[in-house]
Amino acid sequence: MNPSDTPIAIGSDHAGVELKALLRRTLEEAGHAVEDCGTHGPESVDYPDYGDRVAAAVLEGRARFGVVVCGTGIGISIAANRHKGIRCALVSETTSARLTRQHNDANVLALGARMIGPEIALDCLRTFLATPYEGGRHERRVAKLSPDRAPAA
Repeated sequence: MNPSDTPIAIGSDHAGVELKALLRRTLEEAGHAVEDCGTHGPESVDYPDYGDRVAAAVLEGRARFGVVVCGTGIGISIAANRHKGIRCALVSETTSARLTRQHNDANVLALGARMIGPEIALDCLRTFLATPYEGGRHERRVAKLSPDRAPAA
Protein backbone atom coordinates (compact mmCIF):
# COMPACT_ATOMS: atom_id res chain seq x y z
CA MET A 1 0.00 0.00 0.00
CA ASN A 2 1.51 3.27 -1.08
CA PRO A 3 0.39 6.12 1.15
CA SER A 4 -1.09 9.21 -0.43
CA ASP A 5 -1.62 12.70 0.94
CA THR A 6 -5.35 12.21 0.45
CA PRO A 7 -6.99 10.17 3.22
CA ILE A 8 -8.95 7.00 2.80
CA ALA A 9 -12.49 7.20 4.18
CA ILE A 10 -13.71 4.17 6.07
CA GLY A 11 -17.08 3.38 7.56
CA SER A 12 -19.14 0.49 8.85
CA ASP A 13 -22.28 -0.45 10.66
CA HIS A 14 -22.25 -2.34 13.97
CA ALA A 15 -21.63 -5.69 12.25
CA GLY A 16 -18.45 -4.39 10.63
CA VAL A 17 -17.04 -2.27 13.44
CA GLU A 18 -14.34 -4.78 14.48
CA LEU A 19 -13.14 -5.38 10.92
CA LYS A 20 -13.20 -1.63 10.26
CA ALA A 21 -10.97 -1.07 13.29
CA LEU A 22 -8.46 -3.63 11.97
CA LEU A 23 -8.50 -2.10 8.49
CA ARG A 24 -8.03 1.38 9.94
CA ARG A 25 -5.06 0.29 12.07
CA THR A 26 -3.48 -1.43 9.07
CA LEU A 27 -3.94 1.64 6.88
CA GLU A 28 -2.46 3.95 9.51
CA GLU A 29 0.48 1.62 10.12
CA ALA A 30 1.16 1.73 6.36
CA GLY A 31 1.26 5.54 6.53
CA HIS A 32 -2.21 6.36 5.21
CA ALA A 33 -4.31 9.12 6.67
CA VAL A 34 -7.77 7.79 7.49
CA GLU A 35 -11.09 9.59 7.80
CA ASP A 36 -13.17 7.33 10.06
CA CYS A 37 -16.83 7.92 9.25
CA GLY A 38 -18.08 5.63 12.05
CA THR A 39 -19.65 3.73 13.65
CA HIS A 40 -17.52 3.09 16.70
CA GLY A 41 -19.40 0.58 18.80
CA PRO A 42 -21.58 -2.52 18.74
CA GLU A 43 -24.91 -0.69 19.14
CA SER A 44 -27.24 -1.31 16.22
CA VAL A 45 -27.08 1.40 13.55
CA ASP A 46 -28.29 1.76 9.96
CA TYR A 47 -25.66 0.84 7.35
CA PRO A 48 -26.95 3.33 4.71
CA ASP A 49 -25.89 6.23 6.95
CA TYR A 50 -22.26 5.05 6.92
CA GLY A 51 -22.22 4.18 3.23
CA ASP A 52 -23.49 7.71 2.58
CA ARG A 53 -20.80 9.29 4.77
CA VAL A 54 -17.98 7.44 3.02
CA ALA A 55 -19.42 8.23 -0.43
CA ALA A 56 -19.64 11.92 0.48
CA ALA A 57 -16.00 11.96 1.62
CA VAL A 58 -14.89 10.51 -1.73
CA LEU A 59 -17.13 12.74 -3.84
CA GLU A 60 -16.12 15.90 -1.94
CA GLY A 61 -12.43 15.08 -2.43
CA ARG A 62 -11.73 14.60 1.27
CA ALA A 63 -10.78 10.99 0.51
CA ARG A 64 -9.07 9.34 -2.46
CA PHE A 65 -10.82 6.01 -1.84
CA GLY A 66 -13.47 4.67 0.47
CA VAL A 67 -13.86 1.39 2.33
CA VAL A 68 -17.26 0.29 3.65
CA VAL A 69 -18.08 -2.72 5.82
CA CYS A 70 -21.30 -4.31 7.02
CA GLY A 71 -22.27 -7.89 7.82
CA THR A 72 -22.46 -9.05 4.21
CA GLY A 73 -21.16 -5.95 2.45
CA ILE A 74 -24.26 -5.95 0.28
CA GLY A 75 -26.39 -3.29 1.95
CA ILE A 76 -23.60 -0.81 2.51
CA SER A 77 -22.36 -1.22 -1.09
CA ILE A 78 -25.87 -0.49 -2.37
CA ALA A 79 -25.99 2.61 -0.16
CA ALA A 80 -22.65 3.87 -1.48
CA ASN A 81 -23.58 3.17 -5.11
CA ARG A 82 -26.67 5.38 -4.85
CA HIS A 83 -24.32 8.37 -5.20
CA LYS A 84 -23.45 9.60 -8.69
CA GLY A 85 -19.74 9.18 -9.24
CA ILE A 86 -19.28 6.35 -6.77
CA ARG A 87 -18.25 2.98 -8.13
CA CYS A 88 -18.37 0.68 -5.12
CA ALA A 89 -17.43 -2.97 -5.53
CA LEU A 90 -18.21 -5.73 -3.06
CA VAL A 91 -15.33 -8.20 -3.09
CA SER A 92 -14.43 -11.33 -1.17
CA GLU A 93 -11.12 -12.27 -2.79
CA THR A 94 -8.13 -10.52 -4.32
CA THR A 95 -8.84 -11.22 -7.99
CA SER A 96 -12.04 -9.19 -7.82
CA ALA A 97 -10.28 -6.48 -5.80
CA ARG A 98 -7.63 -6.19 -8.53
CA LEU A 99 -10.02 -6.35 -11.49
CA THR A 100 -12.47 -3.82 -10.09
CA ARG A 101 -9.66 -1.28 -9.92
CA GLN A 102 -8.10 -2.23 -13.27
CA HIS A 103 -11.31 -2.45 -15.30
CA ASN A 104 -13.96 -0.46 -13.38
CA ASP A 105 -11.92 2.27 -11.68
CA ALA A 106 -13.79 1.47 -8.47
CA ASN A 107 -13.33 4.17 -5.86
CA VAL A 108 -14.99 2.41 -2.91
CA LEU A 109 -14.27 -1.11 -1.65
CA ALA A 110 -17.03 -3.01 0.18
CA LEU A 111 -16.35 -5.96 2.46
CA GLY A 112 -18.63 -8.33 4.35
CA ALA A 113 -17.41 -8.79 7.92
CA ARG A 114 -19.49 -11.94 8.40
CA MET A 115 -18.53 -13.36 5.01
CA ILE A 116 -14.72 -13.24 4.95
CA GLY A 117 -11.99 -13.46 7.55
CA PRO A 118 -9.71 -10.62 8.54
CA GLU A 119 -6.69 -11.86 6.55
CA ILE A 120 -8.69 -12.09 3.32
CA ALA A 121 -10.14 -8.63 4.00
CA LEU A 122 -6.64 -7.21 4.49
CA ASP A 123 -5.43 -8.88 1.29
CA CYS A 124 -8.39 -7.40 -0.60
CA LEU A 125 -7.69 -3.94 0.81
CA ARG A 126 -3.99 -4.08 -0.05
CA THR A 127 -4.73 -5.31 -3.58
CA PHE A 128 -7.42 -2.68 -4.15
CA LEU A 129 -5.14 0.18 -3.09
CA ALA A 130 -2.10 -1.09 -4.98
CA THR A 131 -3.86 -1.61 -8.31
CA PRO A 132 -4.06 1.26 -10.81
CA TYR A 133 -6.90 1.79 -13.25
CA GLU A 134 -5.90 0.65 -16.75
CA GLY A 135 -8.08 3.09 -18.69
CA GLY A 136 -7.86 2.45 -22.42
CA ARG A 137 -10.47 -0.04 -23.59
CA HIS A 138 -12.27 0.24 -20.24
CA GLU A 139 -12.77 4.01 -20.35
CA ARG A 140 -15.86 3.96 -22.57
CA ARG A 141 -17.62 1.51 -20.25
CA VAL A 142 -16.61 3.29 -17.06
CA ALA A 143 -17.86 6.56 -18.53
CA LYS A 144 -21.28 4.95 -18.92
CA LEU A 145 -21.23 4.09 -15.21
CA SER A 146 -20.13 7.55 -14.18
CA PRO A 147 -22.11 10.64 -15.13
CA ASP A 148 -19.16 12.73 -13.91
CA ARG A 149 -16.93 11.44 -16.75
CA ALA A 150 -17.14 12.31 -20.40
CA PRO A 151 -17.26 9.30 -22.75
CA ALA A 152 -14.03 8.69 -24.65
CA ALA A 153 -14.20 9.18 -28.39
